[in-house]
Amino acid sequence: MLTVDLDLLGIDPGNTVLDMGCGGGRHAFAVLRRGADVVAFDADEAELKNVHGIMTAMVGAGEVPPGAVGTPVQGDALALPFDDGSFDRIIAAEVLEHIPDDVAAIAELARVLAPGGRIAVTVPARFPERINWALDSEYHDFPGGHIRIYAQRELEDRLTEAGLRIRGSRREHALHSPYWWIRCAGGVNDAERFLARKYHDVLVWQIMKNPPVLKALDRVLNPVLGKSLIVYADKPS
Repeated sequence: MLTVDLDLLGIDPGNTVLDMGCGGGRHAFAVLRRGADVVAFDADEAELKNVHGIMTAMVGAGEVPPGAVGTPVQGDALALPFDDGSFDRIIAAEVLEHIPDDVAAIAELARVLAPGGRIAVTVPARFPERINWALDSEYHDFPGGHIRIYAQRELEDRLTEAGLRIRGSRREHALHSPYWWIRCAGGVNDAERFLARKYHDVLVWQIMKNPPVLKALDRVLNPVLGKSLIVYADKPS
């Protein structure tokens, strides 16, 4: 299940795409399947090793259009090892809330985005995130955890100050918010409690099958309960 809408971002065959803070690689894999070249960038060497293995398997299974290349790169979000204007599209999904100097990270993203290029930035939405923080400090109070909660205006202002132009926003994954409230209410690190396990089964059903009833419920609830805020922007030519 993707957070960024690749159609809204405008991912086309032949694009050069940076997935900054790629984690397990879900967006990078989807971009590669579209025939775009993607750099899966992360600080975690173990994550990148898994991403590389899956990309290799995708090529072997014929899931990648001819000519498209996926490249894992390890590094620091505050010093991206790429030339100015290297990428047509950038995805930064659920990563800025982990970075102490998010202003510097956004400046780096703006630097490596080509003029006329597009970027999608996602962070936890403020309302459901504040509930998580209030219910259990262990949700955020650990090394590498969430260190801030963004208001939408705050995130948009930081992108604008970096020279980017806001083109729109959405919220996604409403049905994920109650799951994390349940987790936090009983201790976020105890995922095996009955209610948490049963709700997790529903989310797995949604991710694997996305039945019409859950798809419709998500769409109705997203404007209020969407766990992720996605802001789409571009870099003026």
